[in-house]
Amino acid sequence: MIVAMIGSVVMGVAGVAAGLFGNSAAIMMDGLFSTISFIFAFLGLRVSQRLKNSPDNMRPMGYAAEESLFTTFRSLTILGLIIFAAGSAAISIHAYFAYGEVSGLVFGPILIYFFIIGILCAFLWAFHYRNWISSGRRSDILRLEAKAAAFDGLLTGIVAVGFVGVYLFQDSIIAPIVPIADSLIVLILCLAVIGEFWNDFKVGVGELVGSTARPSEVAAARRAARPVLQESAGQVQDFTVIKMGRTYVVTVYYNPMSKVLASEVDALQDKLTQAIHRVLEGAEVFVLISERSRAG
Repeated sequence: MIVAMIGSVVMGVAGVAAGLFGNSAAIMMDGLFSTISFIFAFLGLRVSQRLKNSPDNMRPMGYAAEESLFTTFRSLTILGLIIFAAGSAAISIHAYFAYGEVSGLVFGPILIYFFIIGILCAFLWAFHYRNWISSGRRSDILRLEAKAAAFDGLLTGIVAVGFVGVYLFQDSIIAPIVPIADSLIVLILCLAVIGEFWNDFKVGVGELVGSTARPSEVAAARRAARPVLQESAGQVQDFTVIKMGRTYVVTVYYNPMSKVLASEVDALQDKLTQAIHRVLEGAEVFVLISERSRAG
């Protein structure tokens, strides 16, 4: 996360400076995106440190939900930036067609910016992606940081292609739209990527409200637990899997069908935990003694 913070600061300062000197809203948006990445990289570092804490009196279920909270608000903030940028671009396009008012681009600072930031984005994406793989693909923070770096690089690359095209063909048939090329590029990019971050936002909200995990994860946990439960004398009333950040919470509603000692319940829970950890690493497994399922 420290590497992400340093990279985001460099890209944020460079983007804002290039946007001001080059008179480009697209570059300014790129710089603001990087600035947001810096802020959330700092918050992500704090969250990552807290995830190591064990459950305590203040957080009986641990700190895993903070990762879901982080990813949700990061996605929401980026959605806000995308909507703001798209709105500003639309206003600029309207002003050009209605009043013919628009400021020209200065290509020198813009082209230098593209070269430097493109290389930096590629490095950050590779760094975060490798760390995400090393975490066993469990860290939503690293996954989102890798995606953010990839998006930033994609944004930079596509905008670079657009600006180079405008620069090379500004005296051709595209001359009428050259003054608003910057705004058109911003608008197209916003429409192209808003769905991805909207999906991340929905996933984060789903984890915060306790939605069930993906069907493939629920099925994997059921298959892993089935041999252990078949060996027991009781009956499974229900089986739930909830994902919170990088942690899964598995609850088995279990009717022992006869008197049972607490030690026997603990032993069953330990066996289930060991089995489920083979498919959902780090999952919290609970055995709830009940004659009823969630439906009652």
